[in-house]
Amino acid sequence: MWAHEDSIETTATPAQVWKLFADVEGWKKWNQGIDNIEIHGAFAVGTTFSMQPPGEDVFTTTLIDVKENQSFTDETIIDGTRILVHHRIVPLASGGSKVIYSTEITGPAAADFGPMVTADFPEVLAALKKLAELK
Repeated sequence: MWAHEDSIETTATPAQVWKLFADVEGWKKWNQGIDNIEIHGAFAVGTTFSMQPPGEDVFTTTLIDVKENQSFTDETIIDGTRILVHHRIVPLASGGSKVIYSTEITGPAAADFGPMVTADFPEVLAALKKLAELK
């Protein structure tokens, strides 16, 4: 298994961060690793979305766990390799939040996919923080 974690603290409340998470088609505003994205239903367990990184093929991801204002986990399976990304929002005593991305990858291409999937997470989290703090 390949695992990785990145996090950032923000003055934005969990609800402010959640609003950005739940707006899947708006992810392009704070995630430069997305050219196109389309959700196929409500932001809920079992819903899929199609995402295309710049210069790459489209892939489908499934929401497998969704807890409003707390966390969501998405699952992508590509050629037998399973990619789980856990997105957690931890409330801070200050009223702000800590946003944590934890990734677990298993399967034949785990070591190859891991760095590719998570390389931009620090920049993605910084952009998410910036946008969340504007709200």
